Amino acid sequence: MENKSIFNAQVLGHPAGLFVLFFTEMWERFSFYGMRVLLINFLTMTLIGYNPGWQWSAENATALFGTYVMLLYLTPILGGMIADKYTGYRWAVIIGAVIITLGHVSMAFETEFSLYLGLALLVIGTGFFKPNMVSFVSEMYKDLPQKKDAAYTIFYMGVNSGAFFGMMLCGYLAERIGWSWGFGLAGIFMLLGTIQFWFAKSLFGNIGLRPQKQVEISKQEVKAANEEEKLNPFTVVDKVLVALSAVIGIGYALNDPLSKIWGIDLFAWASVPMLKGQYVVVIVGLLAFFYLIGSRIMRYTRVVRDRMLTVAIFAFFVIFFWLSFEQGASSLIIFARDNVTRELHGSWAVAYNIFNALLTIIPLLLISYVLFLLVKRTYKKILPAIVMLLTCFSLVWGIALWMLNRDFKTIAYEVTYQAYEVTNANGKVEYVPITETQQLPEGVKVVPQTTIIGVVDMPLKEGAAIKLLSKNKQHTSFGYVNAEKEQWAIARGKELQTDNGLIPAQVKEVRANWVEATVSWFSILNSFFIIALASLFSRWWDSKYNPPAAAKYGIGLLMLSVGFGLLALGSYGAVEGVKVSMLWLVFAYMFNTMGELCLSPVGLSYVSKLVPGRMIAFMFGVWYLAVAIGHKLAAVVGGQIENITKEYSLTTFFLIFTVVPGVAGVLIILINPFVRKLMHGVK
Repeated sequence: MENKSIFNAQVLGHPAGLFVLFFTEMWERFSFYGMRVLLINFLTMTLIGYNPGWQWSAENATALFGTYVMLLYLTPILGGMIADKYTGYRWAVIIGAVIITLGHVSMAFETEFSLYLGLALLVIGTGFFKPNMVSFVSEMYKDLPQKKDAAYTIFYMGVNSGAFFGMMLCGYLAERIGWSWGFGLAGIFMLLGTIQFWFAKSLFGNIGLRPQKQVEISKQEVKAANEEEKLNPFTVVDKVLVALSAVIGIGYALNDPLSKIWGIDLFAWASVPMLKGQYVVVIVGLLAFFYLIGSRIMRYTRVVRDRMLTVAIFAFFVIFFWLSFEQGASSLIIFARDNVTRELHGSWAVAYNIFNALLTIIPLLLISYVLFLLVKRTYKKILPAIVMLLTCFSLVWGIALWMLNRDFKTIAYEVTYQAYEVTNANGKVEYVPITETQQLPEGVKVVPQTTIIGVVDMPLKEGAAIKLLSKNKQHTSFGYVNAEKEQWAIARGKELQTDNGLIPAQVKEVRANWVEATVSWFSILNSFFIIALASLFSRWWDSKYNPPAAAKYGIGLLMLSVGFGLLALGSYGAVEGVKVSMLWLVFAYMFNTMGELCLSPVGLSYVSKLVPGRMIAFMFGVWYLAVAIGHKLAAVVGGQIENITKEYSLTTFFLIFTVVPGVAGVLIILINPFVRKLMHGVK
């Protein structure tokens, strides 16, 4: 066995190096998901408000975000190739981590240039980082395949742990203190994670070093590879179609935000009546790519051809899964902010604070225990890396305890303010708060309104005159304005030559037990439900009731349909101006996560099982392309939440994601017998 030394120091029966990778991946996912949960919220928040953003439309914000996530699934293909041929896994991870850190630092400046630069750096850095961390684990266990599944389970717990705490803590800082704090915290943990990985390199032996020429390939392997190459070589036409599809795909990804945000349309020349040029070009690119896949598959023998067709079917249906599931990064963020009752009172507030404390402390204790075991076994060998890890956990514990203490100490006040009546396009009466610099239209009816605000460490007296700022465009949630924020709002109003948004109000009475959940809090539910339900689904897959692959796909899609069906039902009242209970969103995330757990064992594992060696890299590319298309479509369709809600209703919007995955799920279950025949016995 090569690199026997890596198994000398073990934690929980695995090499200590695995847990270094666990924490490295955890901090990278912390930074990725911490930024991801903020971006749409930041871009669409009002220019003047309690926590101001850039006031982009949802359509423009999701156009940029969709391109970002689409490219995140394409650059790792190139990053993996560079690592295999030139840098090795270890240096690729370091290079990627450094570039990602610079990306987060850039975004913390909150300027337009720094935002675009930061996103570009994150895309490039992830291309180096993401594929090579997985390759590290695979290489570490190449001589112990029987322990590889357990190793990947541990590794992916690091993924979910990082996502959980990243969204929780970056989201809380951003929403309570300021956006730059959230973006900056993501960069800090990425930097510290990079340093601890570098100092722990002695645990990895020769794994991940610069690749050497392979001299031990057997003659049989060479002969088999040559025979397969002769059977189905990539022709000149194949290579041209690959290049054409890649250029069109990247061109569309870049053109979508360019045309919507800046009015620069690279494909205007291809426009036809009723269809924009970029969509015409995309259709051409898809036809070229479908022809490429079909022509290559048809050149194989019947069994191989059928199995590859199965992968293509799975890749097609995965688009519909991500189209709906990834609403969690776009439309569900806006929905949670503007349409969900996040303010809890009385016993509900107490219950939330206790639940949130347990939700925070218990996972932290468990991961801290893993850190303790790692420290005990390796502190003499990798002391600088241990110092970095202890620094990271000290910061996490400090921020988490500060967050919980702040929520428990929040004092609620019932306040009154003046508003005037307006009638919207649907004939419904709405109440617009009157600001201190606002010129009221003639003849409007002014009425008093009441709301509840939370204040930390600043007791207010009953009858005190205060000022408020809106937390959303609907003016349904407000925040207390201190002297510093008041001066900022006045200066900001003058800078933009607009209303400063300050709303005069008066404290009516003190209210006990009040808390407001952050918008980002709902996003952590996905990681929570994965951790809570993963063992249940794992036992299901290991039982005699384990469904076939296509059925798992169908069940997963139907779970998504149920989740969004609940939102469609719950949001029916929101059309009439009534906010939705947060329980609808909690249960929607639960069903969405159950859908993800159904699809997770199907995806990439079947690519390696069903595809011949010569086509594995190509079909992995097809798979990631399908995932990228799903993410981009999710952002494009999710960006229509404001337009569809205005034209129809929120219920109509969520019905899209009820019907589409529902129909797809039923369809793939119906074709399950056909798919099983195509697999020719592969389980």
